[in-house]
This record gives sequence, structure tokens and C-alpha cells, in this order.
Amino acid sequence: MNKTTQKTADISNIYKLDGRVPVGKAIPFGLQHILAMFVANIAPIIIVAGACGLSDNDVAMLIQSAMLIAGIGTIIQLYPLWRIGSRLPIVMGISFTFVSVFCFIGPAYGYGAIMGAVLVGGIVEGLLGLFAKYWRKVITPIVAATVVTSIGFSLLSVGADSFGGGSGSEDFGSAQNWILGCITLVSCIGFNILAKSYWKQLSVLFGLIVGYIVAICMGAVDFTALQNTSIIAFPKLLPFKPVFDMRAIIPTVLIFLVSATETIGDTSALCSASLKRNVSDKEISGSIACDGFISALSSVFGCIPITSFSQNVGLVAMTKVVNRFTLLMGAIIMLLAGIFPIFGSFLATLPDAVLGGCTIMMFGTIVVSGINMISACGITQRNTTIVALSMSVGIGFTQIPELFRFMPQIVQSVFAENCVAIVFVMAIILNLILPKDMGEK
Repeated sequence: MNKTTQKTADISNIYKLDGRVPVGKAIPFGLQHILAMFVANIAPIIIVAGACGLSDNDVAMLIQSAMLIAGIGTIIQLYPLWRIGSRLPIVMGISFTFVSVFCFIGPAYGYGAIMGAVLVGGIVEGLLGLFAKYWRKVITPIVAATVVTSIGFSLLSVGADSFGGGSGSEDFGSAQNWILGCITLVSCIGFNILAKSYWKQLSVLFGLIVGYIVAICMGAVDFTALQNTSIIAFPKLLPFKPVFDMRAIIPTVLIFLVSATETIGDTSALCSASLKRNVSDKEISGSIACDGFISALSSVFGCIPITSFSQNVGLVAMTKVVNRFTLLMGAIIMLLAGIFPIFGSFLATLPDAVLGGCTIMMFGTIVVSGINMISACGITQRNTTIVALSMSVGIGFTQIPELFRFMPQIVQSVFAENCVAIVFVMAIILNLILPKDMGEK
């Protein structure tokens, strides 16, 4: 075999779960994943820290820890420890699912109570993952397909929010943000059309680079955060003393259950869209266990829970790059960002509008994956009823969160603005109560 043939054979491994890819070729694919999730990875920390009144130094420390923990979690998902990890191309990051409940718990009981609750809740979810084979049967293919579709729909507003400039930004929806978002999106699509071979799969990275350069030329990139950033620093252990308060633990454990359902959906979507097969019980078990135990570890570094990132599932589904080694390069980049804060601060200068231009299509890919999964289950009267009612209640009701006003605060925190949680509960209930032979007579 000559050198050229060997090189082609190596790079073709990006479409295979296993196999080595030349490091120089693997790094861009890994970096593409990190750029796609970086802003979303630090945003929940900024929101919760602000609600809890933490200082700027505390926030900087938590962002650094978040990158380190996300890197560790991603590596364990790719290369499992015992039964912890799925051995799938899953990227881990700080979860948005917990933001609303932590913004309630933090001001009421303190940030230490959040850390105690995350430690307990993470262990609970981790144990549930290890024993998933005993309860996994209630998550039938039609339930998983419905949850995957709802995840895709729930992310569309996230992509649109980034496209506009990011929630709360002073220039949200401005012409500048529209220009940046559109240039980035057109660059992604154009590169995907014109590029040859495996280069097509770097369309998101190309779009981000073009959008970033245009943003610099337009004066839309703020470099002030780099001025006071340390070049190297190591995250601290137990920067906040955990406080074990049942008033914080109970609602947090409930949200961990919701997070586990999202992880099932993400893992199912990844296998269906990228590997063209159904997810196995072992993969579901390892994925949930990793979510839980890494979240518990996250609390030791003062961070909120970590989970599989749906936007990266969308990126894998769009590019079909499933090679674990390429994602390992991304995980290493996150570890470096956790040890070298200056690196993470530089990545954080990526404007929201540029990110939004890329994520819109990625999130739409998850919707399409869910629809394909539903189609594979069969368009029967029973399946149609499960999907239609679950989606209409889950997505419809959460558009009007005031509907939940009469309910206790804990219920509002779990369901009022979390369509995936409602879709999951509705799909499970309908799947259990509807006759198996519905519509056949």
C-alpha cells in the first residue's frame, strides 16, 4: 500500500467510530465541536452565578472549572471507565436544564446548598444509569423518538436567540447581528457545497472562522476580557463548602431525572442519525451513569451539573463524523482551556450571532433525526396519538408558562419552561395506558 493510499484510508476513519485519524487532521474536527458548544457551556454558570451574587473572580474560576470538567466528562464518554461512559461520540457540557431551579435555590439557601444538591443528585442519576436495564423497557422506541424530536424543537429557539445576539444583549436583533449570522450561515452552506471529500465536514468550523473575521472587522468582538486573564492556573477543589439541605436536594434530584431523559434522547438520536442503528441498553446505561457521576465530580470543583450536549449531537448528525479519536482532540482542547484560562477567554470572544449562524442548521438536523425515528416506529394510530398529544402539550404549554402559575414552585421549576420534561412524561403515560392493538380492529 503506497503512502497516498494509506493517508486516504486514515482520514476515512472520521466516518467510523473506531480507528485512528492523523492528529493534524483530527484537531480541526475536535475544535469545531468545542467552538459549537463553548458559549453554551459557560452561559449557565454566568446566569446562576449572577442570581447567587457571586463575584467576578468566582465566575472566572467556575468557567475555568467548567471547561476542565467538560473535557474529563467527554473523555469518559468516549473511552469508558468500567460501566461509566457510552463509548459514543458524545460531547459533555454544563447543563441548561438546571438553571431555573438553581436561580431559585441559590438566592434562597445559598450557593453551597446548590453544591450539596448536585453532589447528591449526581450520585442518584449515576446509580440509576448503572441499573438502567431494570427500568429501560418503559422507554420504548416511540417514546425515545418523541423525546428526540422535542429536543430538536426546544433548541431551535436557542439557535435563534444566538442568531439575534444572545439573550439580554443590548443590540439583540440588530442589523449587525443579522449580517454576522447570515454571513456565517451562507459560509457554512457554501463550503459544504464546494468543498471536496472529508473537507465538507469542516463546514461549521469554516463558517465560524469567516464569521469571526467579519465580526472583528465590524468591531463586534470584545477583547477586554483577555486583559486580566491569567495564562495558567489550576482549578480549586471545594471552592464552596457543600451544604446538604433537603429543600434544595429534592427539587434538584427531580431535575436530574429530567436530565436523564434528555440524555436518553440525545444518545438515541446520535445512534439513529449518525450510526444508523438503535441505541443499546449498555450505551444508554453508560451515558446516564457518566452524566450523573461526572456531575457529582463537577460539584467538587464548585460547578453545576454536566450533561450530553444536544448541539454537538446535531453537529455529529450533520457531518457524520463519529470517530472517537477526533472528539478526543476536542476534549483535550477543553482540558487545556481549563488549565490555561487565557485560551478559554479567547474562545469566549466568539460573538453569539456568529455561533447562531451555525447552530440553526445543526438543531434542525436533530428535528429531522427525530422525525426519521418516528417514521421508523411506524405511523400507526397509537404512535400518532402518543407523538401528537405529547408534542402538543409539551411544546404548546411551555410557550405559555403562566399556565403553571397555580402549581407549587417546585413543579414550575421542573415543567413550566422545559418542554422535554413534559413531552417525556406525557409519552411515558400514553405509552403505558393506550392499548397495544389500538386502531387495529
